[in-house]
Amino acid sequence: MRQDEAMDSRISTRIAAITESATLAVDAKAKALKAAGRPVIGFGAGEPDFPTPDYIVAAAVEACLDPRWHRYTPAAGLPQLREAIAVKTARDSNFKITAAEVLVTNGGKQALYNAFAALLNPGDEALLPSPYWTTYPESIRLAGGVPVVVPTSVESGYRVSVADLEAACTDRTKLLVFVSPSNPTGAVYDPAQVREIGQWAAARGIWVVTDEIYEHLVYGDAKFSSMPVEVPEIADRCVVINGVAKTYAMTGWRVGWMIGPTDVVKAATNLQSHATSNVANVSQIAALAAVQGDLTAVEDMKIAFDRRRRLIVDLLRAIPGIDCPEPQGAFYVYPSVFGALGRSIRGRTPQTSAELADLILDAAEVAVVPGEAFGTQGFLRFSYALSDADIVEGVGRIAALLSE
Repeated sequence: MRQDEAMDSRISTRIAAITESATLAVDAKAKALKAAGRPVIGFGAGEPDFPTPDYIVAAAVEACLDPRWHRYTPAAGLPQLREAIAVKTARDSNFKITAAEVLVTNGGKQALYNAFAALLNPGDEALLPSPYWTTYPESIRLAGGVPVVVPTSVESGYRVSVADLEAACTDRTKLLVFVSPSNPTGAVYDPAQVREIGQWAAARGIWVVTDEIYEHLVYGDAKFSSMPVEVPEIADRCVVINGVAKTYAMTGWRVGWMIGPTDVVKAATNLQSHATSNVANVSQIAALAAVQGDLTAVEDMKIAFDRRRRLIVDLLRAIPGIDCPEPQGAFYVYPSVFGALGRSIRGRTPQTSAELADLILDAAEVAVVPGEAFGTQGFLRFSYALSDADIVEGVGRIAALLSE
């Protein structure tokens, strides 16, 4: 037996099949290079570059000093936080729920896994429009499901149609993953499109897991709409994923939640009680301050993101070989780079977006995430959650490299 085979046998096939998060890997590599003294500019991380608002931090500091929060609390989340999430959900999306329909989780990733684990049996298929966030297919597989990729295109605005979904549907289809605004493309479905897809799912008896983590980050004429609000008949077969990470610049606090029918939430709570118990109480108190507060800090961040969005689109569109649609939400652009492939640059001839991303990091010291991580070759994802100056400098380096 070869050594690598012996090593492989030590790990379960289920876990060995998991791929590393490409976005976190790119961000880690960029940070390591910066720590080594290289002037790397990183467009890889999907997190706001703003500090968590002061009033949220103050609530956490106070919680640290309160012995009540030094102990175990209910696995489903602090009752006052679950209630506040219900109030916030009605305020922000007009989806009226009860606290019993909320499970507080260790970030949105755990909410997703809990939802898939509660809904999917081995072999059940989950429709997954691409480009998709890297965690979705891995989480579906871990839960025993089979991700069925449904491609979209630049021409469709990276939006899936009912015809696309119908063509991919089989008698094994159990659920649809629906994301608007989207990571990695920034696509936003208009209310009519949300209704059409939701009505199709309801008629088909398919569950919908809808990720609303970027609900407040929409720009221009785009409008966020929540599927169970637009299609009330889907509410009993719908799980909503959300959290404080993106809206309140709290990625490191690790507080998300899932909203769903009480039987699904109870099953997911049982799973979480064995997997992690409760979310850290200090983080829950910080999240409570966030969702009970106003959206002033959110609006300030949104103004900056909108400015950066327009800036990076203009800069990327000026580079020959790059086609950059204008995103309507989140804080990402997802340009096509097919026109930049297949030619010699610094003695290398990248044939794929992954090879181009490696070249850009090595030669221009700019970190981007290749489209392969999101299920589509020939694209790069740029997060514009960094300063205007870094956007100008980073895209400028890429422009100079590709013009050689």
